[in-house]
Parts: sequence; structure tokens; C-alpha cells
Amino acid sequence: MLWIPLLGCFAFLYLPILVVVVLSFNSGRSALNLQGLSLRWYAEVFRDGDLGHALVNTLLVATGTMVVSTVLGTMLAVGLVRHARSTALDAFAMTPAILPDLVLAIGLLSFFSWAGISLGLGTVMVAHTAFGTAFVVAVVRARLVQLDGSLEEASQDLGAGWLSTFVRVTLPSIAPAVLAGALLSFTLSVDEFVIAFFTNGPDSPTLPIEIYSRVRFGVTPEINALATLLLLVSVVAVVAGALALRRTETIDDD
Repeated sequence: MLWIPLLGCFAFLYLPILVVVVLSFNSGRSALNLQGLSLRWYAEVFRDGDLGHALVNTLLVATGTMVVSTVLGTMLAVGLVRHARSTALDAFAMTPAILPDLVLAIGLLSFFSWAGISLGLGTVMVAHTAFGTAFVVAVVRARLVQLDGSLEEASQDLGAGWLSTFVRVTLPSIAPAVLAGALLSFTLSVDEFVIAFFTNGPDSPTLPIEIYSRVRFGVTPEINALATLLLLVSVVAVVAGALALRRTETIDDD
């Protein structure tokens, strides 16, 4: 009997997404009534200049967020596991991921205003990095906890410095987790709306902001097609991250 509530939960979560995907292939202009199957609206998405500009902005922010979050998150995870080992610091590092988006967005906006920093793609990237780093820390830290620290100690006993030990011993062992964290931070940045809405300027909208500005006047098949493409990107990133983590577990078993 447990399958009944399980299937009910899955239907509640995924049926609306399935409806969006199906209606994205609608040949008519109605976003609610399926009149036939066509790829017409996918072509319209690629011909829309405003959507293209917003997509480029989103990819720039997401790529920058991924790179900075991965570097900072990996360094912070190594420091917490191998050096600090403090419960308070662990909680502090994970706070941006736990805080509600609205609270974090208001705090970041207040900071940028106080510092006199003009809002734009740069501030959005900094804001996304603030919570993206926390997710990278969580993924990489979980991997580091499973590693035997004696390997790093043996490397240093044999004369290797801390940098050489990290590059040749630690990093190869945690590489799949680092990749998973990077993909997770990229996906979160692409999909994030609330923080980007508060910390962005008026001349450089990201894709979620552009979508929001259009759906206020009604959902169109073009928006459904764009949502389906974003869903595809997110699924690919999540699957790639899961495969990377699975590779880590396989290496541990071997």
C-alpha cells in the first residue's frame, strides 16, 4: 500500500512538468490547448533576440559562479576536514545554503548598496557564488571524510610539500566530487531567480528574470519550449553529477 502515496507524490511533483513539456510541442498559439505536434516554438526561441541575450547573461554568470564556487568550496572543504575540524565553522560554511533565498537576497542587496557597488552581472555572480560555494563544500567535504588521511601524511613524510601533496594525492581522489559540486553550482545558478532579481541591474537580465517578465502577461508555447530546454540542461547536469559520485563510490569499493 505504500506505493499509492509514493505514486501520488511523484504525480504531484512531475505531472505539471510533463504538461509543460508536452505543450511545448503544440503547433497552435494556445499554451493550454494542444492542437497538434510541432517544433515551431523551439525555432521561435532561437530566433528571439531578447531571450538569446538573457541566455548569454545566464551562461556567463553560471560559468563564473561554477569556477569560483568550485575553487573556494574545495579549498574550504579541505580546510574544514584536514585542519580546522570545527563544528561551528562547518555550520557557518553551510549557512548560505540553509538561509531562505529572500533573506540572502536582501542581505546581499543591502551590502552592495552600502558598499556603493553598481548592480549588474558581476554582483549576480558574487551573490550566486555565496550560496554555490556552500553546496560545493557539502559535496567535497563528504568525499574528504571518507578518504584516509594517512596517504597525505605519507606523501609529506616522503618530502612532498603541501601543494604537491594536494595536486598529486588529494585532488585526484576527490576529483569526481569536485566535478559533481561544480555541476551542482552551475545548475543552481542557471535556475536561480530570487537572488538574481534582487542583485541584478535593469540592463542585464538573466534568463529566469526574462521569463518572469513575460509570464506575468500569460504563458506562451515559446515559454514552454524554453522551460523544456532548461529542464533538459538541468537533467543532464544532475545525471552527470550523479555519475561522477557513483564513480567515486566505485573507486572506494575497488
